[in-house]
Amino acid sequence: MSDLLERLRGRGWRMTAQRRVVAEVLDGDHVHLTADEVHARAVAKLPEISRATVYNTLGELVSLGEVLEVSTDRRAKRYDPNAHRAHQHLVCAQCGAIRDVHPSGDPLADLPDAERFGFVVSAVEVTYRGVYLCPLFAICKNVRIFL
Repeated sequence: MSDLLERLRGRGWRMTAQRRVVAEVLDGDHVHLTADEVHARAVAKLPEISRATVYNTLGELVSLGEVLEVSTDRRAKRYDPNAHRAHQHLVCAQCGAIRDVHPSGDPLADLPDAERFGFVVSAVEVTYRGVYLCPLFAICKNVRIFL
């Protein structure tokens, strides 16, 4: 059973066939799918699942804190099941690929008191940007691909 499914069962979340399929689609490291990508993969496993069910399930998972909603630039929101391990994101400016990264150090501690301007900082989001030099790089330069 996937980590996400285990966490949801531990919470007593009612596990319908549709919810289970959405959770299975989101399972894995470096998973950052759009709602439409989740729907397409869910339909392959459960053809009768509706787009509305996928969107509603993703909304519930985000509300529960079991999935993160990730926005990079003006692209579609992506859903990250790695909600319980602190991490940042590395985003390819060419193709939009997103990878979880775990830099050493505490970004919250890296902000000097003088730069907090009286704020009590509760969270930090860091996004690293660059170009992913993958084997498909030549294609990525001319066509937007989302991994």
